Amino acid sequence: MSPRILINGAKGRMGQALASAAPELGLAISVAVDVGDDLAAGLAKADVAIDFSAHSATRTLLEAAVAQKKPVVLGTTGHGAEEKKQLLALAAKVPCVWAGNFSVGVNLLFALTRRASAVLGSDYDAEVVEMHHRFKKDAPSGTAARLLEIILEERKLTAQALRHGREGITGARTPSEVGMHALRGGDVVGDHTVMFAALGERLELTHKASDRGIFARGALRAAQWVVGQPPGVYDMQDVLGLK
Repeated sequence: MSPRILINGAKGRMGQALASAAPELGLAISVAVDVGDDLAAGLAKADVAIDFSAHSATRTLLEAAVAQKKPVVLGTTGHGAEEKKQLLALAAKVPCVWAGNFSVGVNLLFALTRRASAVLGSDYDAEVVEMHHRFKKDAPSGTAARLLEIILEERKLTAQALRHGREGITGARTPSEVGMHALRGGDVVGDHTVMFAALGERLELTHKASDRGIFARGALRAAQWVVGQPPGVYDMQDVLGLK
């Protein structure tokens, strides 16, 4: 039996993409919620909630989900480090899939980036470049943030190694730094490139999205998967069996 799905942020771009993609997968959106609507009442009529609203709404959604013991799929980005730490503790009380990107291709990019980061030493300078449409409010994107996390984890570096853009007389690049560059313009759905540059060669891993539907289909797949899972925070690597 298909789960009853609630969309939080139903009027946004991703909310509309979810509503369009659901019939393709034989699913129906049972509840559509947006700013000003009664979230708790809507959640009571659903088996799982998918959230692509604003980062300021995440805590309210999680608190409502915990109160009603409902699983959640979170695709919202833009949270600060300390805020996300607190939200993760809250999310762990219910089954929750939290991912910066729900594309199958992007999640393979995550796996390839982890492998490349483990194989290529510090003599391969790591840089991440992302580009999104002019309307995106946060930077870097959630996908780019996850790529950065993977590189830092594999290279055993802290967030102090990150360089968000460069300006002025920065001096020579150090072996331990990881560069991050966010581009904004036009109607770009989402481009991400991870570059490993050494003296004499360069490896680039790139994913380009041209249709927002790939994220919607992935999130709907996650919603089906998370229903019935034990409480805890999962990601698309779990959903796709890549771990």
